[in-house]
Amino acid sequence: MADAVTQWNDVLLKIIKAEGGAPGPIARAGAMMHCAMYDAVISIRPSTHRPYLISVPAEPGASVRSAIAHAAHDTLVNAFSGQTAIITAARTAALAGISPGPRAGGEAVGKAAARAMIAARTNDGVVVDESTHTPGTMPGDWRPTGSGNAVGPYWSDVKPFVIEHGNDFRPPRPGGYATKADMLQSSEYAAQVNEVMCYGGKDSTERTAEQEENALFWANDLNGSYKPPGQLYEMTKIVALQKGLGIVENARLFALVALALADASIVAWDAKYETSLDLWRPESAVNLADTDGNPATIKPPTIWEPLSSNPETKKHFSPPFPAYVSGHATFGAAHAAVMRRYFGTDNVTFTAHTDDPSLKNATPPVTRTFNSFTEAALENGRSRVYLGVHFQWDADHGFHSGNAVGEHVYDHALTPVGA
Repeated sequence: MADAVTQWNDVLLKIIKAEGGAPGPIARAGAMMHCAMYDAVISIRPSTHRPYLISVPAEPGASVRSAIAHAAHDTLVNAFSGQTAIITAARTAALAGISPGPRAGGEAVGKAAARAMIAARTNDGVVVDESTHTPGTMPGDWRPTGSGNAVGPYWSDVKPFVIEHGNDFRPPRPGGYATKADMLQSSEYAAQVNEVMCYGGKDSTERTAEQEENALFWANDLNGSYKPPGQLYEMTKIVALQKGLGIVENARLFALVALALADASIVAWDAKYETSLDLWRPESAVNLADTDGNPATIKPPTIWEPLSSNPETKKHFSPPFPAYVSGHATFGAAHAAVMRRYFGTDNVTFTAHTDDPSLKNATPPVTRTFNSFTEAALENGRSRVYLGVHFQWDADHGFHSGNAVGEHVYDHALTPVGA
């Protein structure tokens, strides 16, 4: 049964769809909201686990629903000031029917939890200026592909929520090659390029119908969708409802997921921008194959475009940031690690949804059923090859880094009292 935690998670997804934006800021906002709600809940309801930031003294009879509503409202307004109308309307609806005394008691707790979170994230490294990245011009260097300038080059400098530094879980260089030139001339690189050229192109005849559905199911790259973090929040809700979790359990589960996703975004963007690799997207690799010095990669006779597209404009695109590592794979693995640890098993069967505009209005609705959290995470990473926007090693190393982040978050945040 839905409770205030899952209901505010729905509000978050609604805001993400209205606001748009990059995965990093979305994951940060989710962590702010869910962790403030968690601290508010366990300030009123007894818990066997530590708070994230603060335990607030609560008056007897304070309403948990009111505390959650105020914690969520204030953190979301801070993160999404342009969506205040949606957020305030959701708070008004959430407070309906709560008696004045319990409502005021909950308000005091929720606002205190939100203040602590907002203070902790003030001056945390988030900036608006995206002009700090100069694209390279040498073979292998990322360069714009028509979908915009580099997004989030500063994100690795954002203060993490649990891990110490953004480079703590930095993956090794793809193929283990010390220089980009050595990597480009390797047989491994040629295999990566030729695979995505074969399976990820808009006109691929090798990609199966299921592989294409896989690609589009996980995409959620466009504004108007709930983006990669939103899809994983929705999956969390599906499993939480399936397991019949109570409000205290839900508050902790969603907060752990949120922390893992936020820190996963920082780790992935560190790999994308903070090394000398700065790897180009497959569409650059394929269309400039005659410049890479590798005789096993061949430039096609016509412009190669990825399957990834905008149904409204009919334009094919790659996300506007470097390929290595895959953010989707890093997010998915971090999520799977938390879910696996929280439920004490990987083997949970669940059916997930998509919000990608290519599929969300399909009749019947497109869903995918998984028998484990790891299965879903691996498919998420692999889907980016079929979509034509990543190489397989982007997915593989994103998975390993994301898994390490999720394990670390579970071991170091919201831990049992006395452990």
